[in-house]
Amino acid sequence: MKRLAPCLLSFFAASAAAQEGPVLELHGQATYVRQAKPAFDAAYGGPKSLASERAYGYSFTATLNLAARLGSWEAYFDPEAVQGVPLSELQGLGGFSNGESQRTAGPHITAYHARAFVRKTWNLDGALEERESRADQVRTRYAARRFVVTAGNFSVLDVFDAVEYSHDARTQFLNWASLTYGAWDYPADARGYTWGVAAEYITERGSVRAGRFLMPVQSNGLTLDRHIASRYGEALELERPCALGGRKAVLRLLAFRNRVEAGAFQDALGASAPPDLTQVRRLQSKQGFGAGTQVELADGIGVYARGGWSDGRTETFAFTEIDRSLAAGTLVKGARWRRENDTLGFAAYVNGLSSGHRDYLAAGGQGFFLGDGRLNYATEKIVEAFYSFGFARGAFLTVDWQHIANPGYNRDRGPADVYNVRLHFEL
Repeated sequence: MKRLAPCLLSFFAASAAAQEGPVLELHGQATYVRQAKPAFDAAYGGPKSLASERAYGYSFTATLNLAARLGSWEAYFDPEAVQGVPLSELQGLGGFSNGESQRTAGPHITAYHARAFVRKTWNLDGALEERESRADQVRTRYAARRFVVTAGNFSVLDVFDAVEYSHDARTQFLNWASLTYGAWDYPADARGYTWGVAAEYITERGSVRAGRFLMPVQSNGLTLDRHIASRYGEALELERPCALGGRKAVLRLLAFRNRVEAGAFQDALGASAPPDLTQVRRLQSKQGFGAGTQVELADGIGVYARGGWSDGRTETFAFTEIDRSLAAGTLVKGARWRRENDTLGFAAYVNGLSSGHRDYLAAGGQGFFLGDGRLNYATEKIVEAFYSFGFARGAFLTVDWQHIANPGYNRDRGPADVYNVRLHFEL
């Protein structure tokens, strides 16, 4: 009891210090991306190839971020409106060139709620850390050691793989392979959101987080399967802060497992010609892992690297057709040349497929995004560079270029270039 009493007093003191009066907040954003792809050489094309002729695309998203805090409880609600026509009908690539295009639904405005979730924090002990107000983060204070539960409708990437330098297609890199591990078929509907629960234990020396989430009923569909006890996506992540040359760094390890009604490539190859995944779907699992790091090299300069692997036995169900992924990049803030609101970024992505996935596409099979009719396999290699100009308070104009070698993992096609202009406004 003598040891327990000081612990209880510390717990309640830290909790009381963090539980201030009620807070209501409002943020918002609007992002427009215009894309152009010149024609490129291709020996052939299939029903789901990246268009070899000149092509254009655009996306528009607008979001309101409503937040409330009462003591250690936080609540968030994000209505969102989207519109857009994706480049090449969102076909023919593993690493698509616009991370916003997964949310768009055609040339007419569509509205929905993107997030509706609560977060409960139990502050345990340690110094209180101030969190400033921003989208989906109400102004509050957290203890250095705490336990957090997030539940409801949100993006898995709100909690997992929070790489500071590469996670937001609205302000940073645009390519899908920059959002998270390309090989992680992370739980989400076609717009990138899901329902579920995640728990985190966070300390100054390291963190662990785990969660279970709903998966779509069909591959990359909008309708989520509510049978979370038997069909789900799970994730476990370990995070370790460290220092490199006296600068902040973070190491992360991720393991995931999805359980869905999916088609296996080898089953499809043995069932028909050309093979068809939709005819051999059954309840089965996909699993994989990822490892990543981010390092602050100097004031205003950061680098990151991610590597991911999935077993690649079954079709892509919630993200994109990548079974092996490697990504690395750097962000440089404009304060170094007296442009505090500007950002310069460079990144490279290498995407690959499992042997079964390759054989399926080579035999004329079609995935959700890929299908050249045949395949002369090579890893898909992408480089991306952008410059973001902060031209007014909360307003940014970005020019972005991406060069894609072996689009859709096919050395008989490409290379292709995509040029992007992005306007982003924040409230």
